[in-house]
Order: sequence, then structure tokens, then C-alpha cells
Amino acid sequence: MIVVCGIASERPIALVTDALRRRGLPYAVLHQRRFADSPIDIRVDGTDVSGHLRCNGRTVSCSDVTGIYTRLMDWRLLPGTRGADGETLRHCQAWHQALATWIEIAPGRVMNRASATATNRSKPYQAQLIRRAGFRVPETLVTDDPDRALAFRDRHGRVVYKSISSVRSIVRLLDDEATARLPRIRSCPVQFQRYVTGVNIRVHVVAGEVVATRIATDQVDYRYAGRFGGRADLTPWTPPRELALRCADLATGLGLALAGIDLVLTDDGEFYCLEVNPSPAYSFYEDHTAQPISDAIARALLGR
Repeated sequence: MIVVCGIASERPIALVTDALRRRGLPYAVLHQRRFADSPIDIRVDGTDVSGHLRCNGRTVSCSDVTGIYTRLMDWRLLPGTRGADGETLRHCQAWHQALATWIEIAPGRVMNRASATATNRSKPYQAQLIRRAGFRVPETLVTDDPDRALAFRDRHGRVVYKSISSVRSIVRLLDDEATARLPRIRSCPVQFQRYVTGVNIRVHVVAGEVVATRIATDQVDYRYAGRFGGRADLTPWTPPRELALRCADLATGLGLALAGIDLVLTDDGEFYCLEVNPSPAYSFYEDHTAQPISDAIARALLGR
């Protein structure tokens, strides 16, 4: 039995369940929004994990679960918590704590355990691990000092800024408009990086299997190209063998059975790694290229 945890209608979740259904594999969806009607009973005795989950009216024994795909949103942002009373909020928090504990200790293949995703909560720390894995990383500054940020831009020319945490942010150039807002960083440290020009590459690593996508764009952040009147053309791409192995090793080293690795291929043939996403929205790439990433996830959850 494979358990898929998250919002059932979210595209990455839906693609995984479709892939499992096509293969005729047994699965259950633990719908995060239905926490009030989905009791979790987990018991741990030494190294033995037992108990059951209630998924869409079905009782699933923990001992039958061999694979877990999880893509959970912050429980505090769930619609069911808006304006909820204290008892509901406490129940929601306890439900998610129990679920997270089970995901962390459950046997079998898990995409991904919370402990493995932790490096993404600090991008500067993750960048150190990426560098140790043999990848080039753009020169980086984390600061709350506007003068240091300006000096960094003077040194490197074009500079981008982004979030330090795992919370998604739009990557933007430190242009004149952004420079006028620099005094605000005194209240919140920001990460600045030398802007590396070239072709964007997204590599999905699924239990060692590598699926790569090439993105040609005229925007700094291709994910939001449409919002800013730009373009982003995605095509399947075959990475050099050495690069594919290095990406697979990076994911393994971070403890990630599923990872989205963001690379830039420069004009002089160098690869820079920007970050590793432990909960990638792979559906964006699959929808644009028809690359069978969800099928790879289904196979991996089955252990094949």
C-alpha cells in the first residue's frame, strides 16, 4: 500500500495518484484538508511501528504501507483553520505532528522525510553542502546591511536577491527600483547572489533516476516569466553522464529520494547549482514537456 499525503487536487499530488492508478497499484490519499475526519493512530514499540490511518473512509494499516509520497502545506494556512476555535486548531496541530512523526519513522520509501528536507530551510547552509558535493555555487552574501549589499553589487555587477528560507520567493535583479528599498533589509536579512547568465536546467532525481529539463527564457526567474511578459520554453534534455551521476549523488547525500536540482549552464560550459528543492513542483515540467516524472515517482514508491 502506498499513501499519498497532501491536497488531493494539487497538481503534483494528482499526477502521482494518476500514475499509481494507471499501474493498478494500491494507494490511499490522506487528504490534508480533511484532518478533522481522518484520525491517525500510531504506536511505536521499540523499532516496531503499528497503528492505522483513516483515508477517505478507508482504514489503512501502517504495517501495510511500503511507500509514502508527501507534499504538505503549512497547516496554519489550511482553509479549515481560518477563524477556527482553539480546540480545532489544537487538533489540527496534533494531527500534523502525529503524521510528521509517522512519516519520519515509517519503513519503506518516503518522499521525503522531514529530516532530509531540513537543509532547504537555510539556503546558505544548503549551498555549503552543494559546494562540498562538487558543484559551483554563485558568490553569495547574506546581510541586513544596505551598504554591504551595494558593495557586493559593485563587486559583481548584476546581482539577484532571494529568500534565505524554504519559503518560495521570486528571484529578482537588484535594479535601481529594488536598490531604493534596500533600507528595509535592516529588519530582515536577505540573500544576494552574483547573477549567473546561461541556460537554466532543472534536474529531477527520483530514487537515483535522473530526468532533466532545459529552460530557455528571457527572464531572471523563468517560473514567473508570464507574469512579467516574458517567455520560458521547456524541452527535455539529456545531461552528460558525469553530471547526472553528480546530481544523483547530491540527492543521496542530502537523504532525498526525490529532489529538484536547479542548475545554470553558462556560455563557457560550466555548471552552477543554485539550490535543491526537496518538495519539487515537478508537475510544471511534466506538463510542459510530457516527461514522465510522475511515472518515475510511482515506480520508486513501489520500490522498482
